[in-house]
Amino acid sequence: MASASRAPAKPPQVLVLDPPSVLKFKGPFTAVVTTHLKLCNPSSRTVCFKVKSTRPRRYCVRPTSGVIEPGCTVTVAAMLQPFGRDPSGEGTHKFMVQTVFAPEDTSNLEAVWKEARPGELMDSKLRCVFEMPRESDQQEQVLRFRKAAHASRPEPTSSTSLKPNRTSPFPVVLLVIGAVFVGFFLGKYLL
Repeated sequence: MASASRAPAKPPQVLVLDPPSVLKFKGPFTAVVTTHLKLCNPSSRTVCFKVKSTRPRRYCVRPTSGVIEPGCTVTVAAMLQPFGRDPSGEGTHKFMVQTVFAPEDTSNLEAVWKEARPGELMDSKLRCVFEMPRESDQQEQVLRFRKAAHASRPEPTSSTSLKPNRTSPFPVVLLVIGAVFVGFFLGKYLL
């Protein structure tokens, strides 16, 4: 009797996910951080997929749903929105990839998902891991930035421009003040 009330067992996931169970986001988290998830359909049937998140306001996912033909792969971009701090302190973030074999007509994906029976649905869950960059990674980024800034400087066009142009406003100010005083004293004694 107890077995009659059980829900039918879900079929195993038909898609091959890469990565299979963990999405890694590498900081710093002050800008959008993107990671990719590949969905491969090794079967001989067309598959509809949908990607969901436990934190939909924190992530932008493209595409969120679609159709994968037999033998094809779709790459999904998961973009973590900027944080002012390490996001791992916010609890567990997870994604779920839900799939169902496509019916004849896949022109209305919303209807496909509404009409899918629970026993037809397949899903895979992925947890999110947040990695702070190592100190050496940060130093490499600084060096790359400096090299790029140095490379963007214009090259000298003549031998006279090889001397660095280091004029400071301080001597010019002293010259102007001196000229004012000289003019004041000469004007006072000459007039």
